[in-house]
Amino acid sequence: MKLYDTPLAPNPRRVRWFMAEKGIDDLEVVVLNLMEGQHKTPEYLSKAGLANVPMLELDDGTCITESIAICRYLESRYPEPNLFGRTPEEVAVIEMWMRRAEMLVATPMMLGVRHTHPMMGKLEQQNAEVGQYNLDASLRALKVLDRRLADQEWLAVDRLSIADIVAFTGLDFGRLIKVGPPEELKNVGRWHAAMRDRPAAAAGMPQRAA
Repeated sequence: MKLYDTPLAPNPRRVRWFMAEKGIDDLEVVVLNLMEGQHKTPEYLSKAGLANVPMLELDDGTCITESIAICRYLESRYPEPNLFGRTPEEVAVIEMWMRRAEMLVATPMMLGVRHTHPMMGKLEQQNAEVGQYNLDASLRALKVLDRRLADQEWLAVDRLSIADIVAFTGLDFGRLIKVGPPEELKNVGRWHAAMRDRPAAAAGMPQRAA
């Protein structure tokens, strides 16, 4: 299998983090430079269909984009540690909190960074008002996570799950513009520190050229 990756974007980071939690190290990784448009070449588009990264190319030539779809496939191939749920109840609760984390926190934060960081002007027709609106929405939504984390260590179940990875990698993208969780959200702050301290957090960070 071959994973097409890119260093800065949060969605590819989800997959790198997921792989690190599972100890997956037998995939060939191809790093694309989005600023140079390497995700828009005819060769890549013929496989991915869209200019989306990450993409997982299977040995039979099947190509999968969308970070969660890739993670679900990898979960089926590398089932432990379980990150999507062991029982029907766990699967449903993890799915619920993953969707909430993505729609309420991660996606608005990503849009906020893309519309306000100068470097992102190469990828986005930027609108500062759109960016600030989304940043504000993401930070407000953290109150939902803070209430959830008041009585438990992790966002969805009694251990780390894909919901935590989605929430953290989306929120942590704000580092590029020096935006992070408000100090008054103590439960989010405790969870954020625990996520940051996991070994997989370092593995999921943007790779730097030698």
